[in-house]
Amino acid sequence: MSASPYLSLSHLNKAFGSFVALQDINLDIVPGELICFLGPSGCGKTTLLRIIAGLEVQTRGVIQQAGKDISCAHPAERDYGIVFQSYALFPNLSIADNVAYGLVNRKVARDVVQQRVQELLNLVGLPGSGAKYPSQLSGGQQQRIALARALATSPGLLLLDEPLSALDALERVRLREEIRSLQQSLGVTTIMVTHDQEEALSMADRIVVMNHGCIEQVGTPTEIYREPASAFVAEFVGQVNVLPGTVSAQSLQLGEMRIPLSNIPAKGHADGEVKVYLRPEDVLARPILAGDPCVFQATIHEVEFLGAFCHVHVMAPAISAQTLTVYLSLNFLAEQNLQAGSTLTLKLMPERIKLF
Repeated sequence: MSASPYLSLSHLNKAFGSFVALQDINLDIVPGELICFLGPSGCGKTTLLRIIAGLEVQTRGVIQQAGKDISCAHPAERDYGIVFQSYALFPNLSIADNVAYGLVNRKVARDVVQQRVQELLNLVGLPGSGAKYPSQLSGGQQQRIALARALATSPGLLLLDEPLSALDALERVRLREEIRSLQQSLGVTTIMVTHDQEEALSMADRIVVMNHGCIEQVGTPTEIYREPASAFVAEFVGQVNVLPGTVSAQSLQLGEMRIPLSNIPAKGHADGEVKVYLRPEDVLARPILAGDPCVFQATIHEVEFLGAFCHVHVMAPAISAQTLTVYLSLNFLAEQNLQAGSTLTLKLMPERIKLF
């Protein structure tokens, strides 16, 4: 982390009457990074973005941007561009006038404005569309124009409030790749709010996972996925199997399976009942060495086709009464002639188990 964060949030709280929307938020954002606020609806992520933008006022706490205290600054006095979920373009203005809006308000010379608008339209892949109106563009194109407008004044901070959620699946994937590429080429510090974990994992340098107005964990996508700090993070980010287990005598009892705690990255767990978290890809179907304590037999209950890979739901009474989800390739299923009702041998990876 840089010694001098571009944006620093210290002990931010926000209450709406008796409802506490944000509680003791502390976060440093370094120059040039793309950070995602990720969490379920109502977790406080949009409220936090609006407080950074000055559209909401925190109950208490300090916000510093580039070393300047902006805690009480008017939105116009803060250096940012913002893109909303709904595009928020002016329907009565041409595309060129929409992009130029912030520059015109700043009394920038007309020839400079025209040149900047053309640069931005080229940047977002819509050259020659300046004379059109928002209603003549698709949703993805309108969001590109909203992005161009947000970047027109060359802000130090770009705020994206669920910018892709109103788009269809293909356009969403295409545009998230373009936004990430554009952000990296410009080097603009960016905060994006999303409830879509796939967006966060694919775009962010770091993810801030939020729940009930608090930060649960901050980390890289790999850290969030592989090393969840809480049961909530483990369940919210990615798919996971949650199984009942018991810790005793320096081992984990998982159904009929007993695994030494020395094989599990679990520290300081007292004896007693625990929840065992295991990702579907951490259960393997492959030739197994005889005597491996982590091997078990399973029966395929259902195959969920997802293209090259399938979600295979299996019953494994030796481990749990509930179904277990594993990822198997379509080729493997075909080669082994596996289908609902088939039995197979699986091995779980104890080093990937998380206990909460």
